[in-house]
Amino acid sequence: MDRFCVAVAMSGGMDSLRAALILKEQGYDVVGLSMILSSPKKDQKPDYLDKVKALGKRFNIPIVVVDLKNVFEQHVISPFVEAYLKGLTPNPCAVCNPKIKFGFLLDFWKTHAKEICSSFGILGEHLPILATGHYVSLIRPEENPYGYRYGIKRHKDYAKDQSYFLYGLSQDQLGHALFPLASETKQEVATWATSLGLQDLVEAESQEICFIPSGDYVSFLEERIPTLAISSGPIKNSDGQILGYHRGLHRYTIGQRRGIGIPSSAPYYVVKIAPEENTLYVGRKEELSTESCFVRDVNWVSMECPDKTFRATVKIRNQHMPASATVEILKKDYAKVFFDIPQKAVTPGQSAVFYDGEWLIGGGIIESSQQKEK
Repeated sequence: MDRFCVAVAMSGGMDSLRAALILKEQGYDVVGLSMILSSPKKDQKPDYLDKVKALGKRFNIPIVVVDLKNVFEQHVISPFVEAYLKGLTPNPCAVCNPKIKFGFLLDFWKTHAKEICSSFGILGEHLPILATGHYVSLIRPEENPYGYRYGIKRHKDYAKDQSYFLYGLSQDQLGHALFPLASETKQEVATWATSLGLQDLVEAESQEICFIPSGDYVSFLEERIPTLAISSGPIKNSDGQILGYHRGLHRYTIGQRRGIGIPSSAPYYVVKIAPEENTLYVGRKEELSTESCFVRDVNWVSMECPDKTFRATVKIRNQHMPASATVEILKKDYAKVFFDIPQKAVTPGQSAVFYDGEWLIGGGIIESSQQKEK
């Protein structure tokens, strides 16, 4: 029987480990690729590398460490910081997947797979395939009713579905991808990990941005740009009245309620961030309602770009329940979304992702939104 070798992006978490072992159970030879994405502090090394190597040794998975910190800085961290300076709230995971994992990491495997397999004594054919622990389903072109192209369907466990972060993958990248967790739920994987005595992997699961494990993005930004820590400016309502002063626009996002610091009988919410004026605009809850938004850098996944308009459900953040909408195509990579029911806290910089039922149609970055008229 012929044997084939594929790569798995391994982070030291239970999802990527389970993905790797599923492939081994299916008869593949597996090589784990572990990325270095940022420089550790002085006299420290990334502790997750020790965890990955220990898991690789225990489960007989060769591990290759790939240093991608320079490209990660260029394509993910720097744009993340720049977005906040522009008053946006970025979505770095949606950038990392097409740029880093299925960009530079996949290219590394394509280029070095033969020598890597040879160095570990893997004699079977090496395939230019990268698997990850994402909870989604990959659909082959021959099974896609929207046309002969790769598609993505939401995971059966909607609460843990990660298709929102994969809308930026190209057809070529999807052609070199595997998602072995398509048929397993997060809870099932956690139960499996616990049964093997890997409770630490379950407990270590985090929802934070990988390069800000503490979740304190304000301190992260101020460490990189110290002047942000002493920045200030006016807080205004929609009529232009000054209500108070903010402590730096990087501390706020659309829809935020806490930390505004304006005494009132009813709560204020952030409704607009205007860096060109160094001004934070706040309003009442009803002022958060948005009827439409413009979406740039749209990438089409399960279907080609529609001719004009189409109906879809649209997610405007990962934990958002998809909302019914009409999507108008203005250019192939630029669209306007008209929500059937106004949505709250539509945030520039975040992603708007289009679905047809379970199918991921495509998505892009929210450029601007239009509030519901009073």
